[in-house]
Parts: sequence; structure tokens; C-alpha cells
Amino acid sequence: MISSDIMRGYNDIMILFLLLEHDSYGYEISKEIQTRTGGLYSMKETTLYSAINRLEKSGYIASYHGSESFGKPRTYFTITNAGRSYYREKCGEWKLTRQIVDYFTSEKEENKHEHE
Repeated sequence: MISSDIMRGYNDIMILFLLLEHDSYGYEISKEIQTRTGGLYSMKETTLYSAINRLEKSGYIASYHGSESFGKPRTYFTITNAGRSYYREKCGEWKLTRQIVDYFTSEKEENKHEHE
């Protein structure tokens, strides 16, 4: 399992990515993240809803009530145009972050120890 501290800054990207595909509700988003990561990352419910609330307050997603014919109607989330722009911005930020971290986690250290 990967540390939730490391993933915290990327929860928005994962949620927005899934909402680009189709509208969804909290539990489905959580399960889809766990499934697509092969169980390597499981977003806690409090983390998920904190991110959803932040994204909604920022105008990146909007919510609406579903029309289920049984039980309590679910709250669905949909990505907004501002959310699409924010997603692209965060993806660019991730590429730069990965480039920088990759530099410092390259095989240089491993090769150094092999030659000692």
C-alpha cells in the first residue's frame, strides 16, 4: 500500500479523471480507485468526501440527486468546464513533479554502490 500522505496531492486528479468518464457517486468513485490501482491505493471515506467537498466549493464539480427507484437517492457528481481545466493543470503539474523526483530517484545511487 502507498502512503496516503504521498497521494494526498493527487486525490483530485483521480476523482476528476473518473468523472471525465462519467458522472458517479462517492462509493463508486472510491471502489473504482481501489480497483484501477489493483488495491495498491484505497482512499479513505473521509479523505474522499473532503476532496469532493473541496472540488465542489471550488466549482470543479457539481452535484445532483439521482433518481433511483429504491432507497435513498444517491448524490452524483459531474465535472464542470472549470474542473476540466483544473484537471489539465494538475496533470501538467504532475508531469513536472515526476520529472523532478525521477531525477533524484534514478539508478545513480544504485550504480554508485555497485562499483564500490
